[in-house]
Amino acid sequence: MPLDKSTVLFIVGPTAIGKTAFALKLARKINGEIISCDSMQVYKGMNILSQSPKKSETKKIRYHLVRFLSPTKEYSVGSFKRIAASLIEDIIERKKIPIIVGGTGLYVKGLVDGLFPTPKADLKFRKEMYGYASRYGNMRLYKKLEKIDQDAANAIHPNNVRRVVRALEICHSTGRTMTELKNGTKGIADKYRIKIFGLNAPREEVYANVNARVEKMFALGVVKEVKKLSGKRLSRTARAALGLKEILGYLKKEYSLDEAKELMKRNTRRYAKRQLTWFRADKRIKWVKDGEKIRWNELLR
Repeated sequence: MPLDKSTVLFIVGPTAIGKTAFALKLARKINGEIISCDSMQVYKGMNILSQSPKKSETKKIRYHLVRFLSPTKEYSVGSFKRIAASLIEDIIERKKIPIIVGGTGLYVKGLVDGLFPTPKADLKFRKEMYGYASRYGNMRLYKKLEKIDQDAANAIHPNNVRRVVRALEICHSTGRTMTELKNGTKGIADKYRIKIFGLNAPREEVYANVNARVEKMFALGVVKEVKKLSGKRLSRTARAALGLKEILGYLKKEYSLDEAKELMKRNTRRYAKRQLTWFRADKRIKWVKDGEKIRWNELLR
């Protein structure tokens, strides 16, 4: 990739791995500004649940996209991509380096590579296609896709009926193939030099970090925070916050406080595992093991 492009750094990895602390240290070293790539840290009044950076930290280093949106409002990868792209341009114009930090993998992919807009589900068409596959076999359905979108067919196994049907459905609903839509969508990788670093540690350590973080969240008053949130009409996005469901269950007396903690720990560990699975599929990520000595001046090479 040409080195004359402006550089955008990404710090990704599982929850509780230390991404914020790493990014703050990096920002001080390289004159950077941080953009949160987290679907929950955008919300006001969810500081403990979302583990957003402390206000004292965001005063020292400019930290964008944290605590600016009401939890009654929706937030999406599209919203993030639009705002983040504008922020990146502004940061680079001011001769600083944008550092994108977070564990929401879809947001990272949407910003870097772009996500093509897909139509709403056409349940009637899907039913017809599944019926067709049932009557005539998966391969015959797959041949339909090959005729209209060979590139998409090449990337899908004939027995993955769900993906075959979705590719056919997109063409049926939009009049354009999935390949055409993908080719017409661009992310910031077309404009900037992208460097992605992933933080990781042994699984036992990641899980221990998660457990310790949950305990700390309860000590900081997460139950009180959720109780305040329960009086609001939360958006679909905000309702997906890790720990919200478990603590609401405790407040409704469905189980004890200790049970709520254990459920929250278990579900957060599972989320961390899913994050790692997502990020490991991206071969562009350079993994940094926990405790590895970083040569900060080499990150931009």
